Amino acid sequence: MNFLAHLYLAGDDEGLRLGAMLGDFIRGGLEDSNLPVPALQGIKLHRHIDQFIDALPEVAELRTLFSQPFRRYSGIIIDLAMDHELARRWDEFSAVPLKEFDRQVRSMLARHQGTVPDDLARFMNYADRRGLFASYRNQEEILFSLRGIGKRLSRSNPLHRVDEIWETVEPPMSQAFEQVFPKVQESVADWLESPENGNFTAA
Repeated sequence: MNFLAHLYLAGDDEGLRLGAMLGDFIRGGLEDSNLPVPALQGIKLHRHIDQFIDALPEVAELRTLFSQPFRRYSGIIIDLAMDHELARRWDEFSAVPLKEFDRQVRSMLARHQGTVPDDLARFMNYADRRGLFASYRNQEEILFSLRGIGKRLSRSNPLHRVDEIWETVEPPMSQAFEQVFPKVQESVADWLESPENGNFTAA
């Protein structure tokens, strides 16, 4: 799952949403972090979601569909494809229009400007220019995003060529979304209801 799915799965809690965004930009232990506890909980939830999805057999099966040189980068492609599917089906999951959800995310980040790391601020400037996350509905935006990720990676990669395989891999990724996303939602609900996570410690 990419940014949009993580934000959606964080629910309406602002701290969890902030942590959902920070999760890809803050690595390592959280013990010495000065972040608010709800944001730290959001980062832990982000990490839980990533680990849960990586372990799903449906996702493992999807990875086998990718031949080299794409298989090494299949996780990145699948993540963006899942956000694409969520954006396409947004009205099935939320009564809040996707453009309004976008606005809420930007307002939330503005309120926490002092907490947002430079890398996330740069990403949000890019998101504003591209009209993300609403434009994730469009296949071309997903392919554009993958090309952009490829340019930022330090090693040579084929992400600028995903359009060559998209018509083959997109249908099974779309079908997998229907199986994977409900499982992730259930896992998030269980995680949030756990007393250990409800009484968060930055371990």
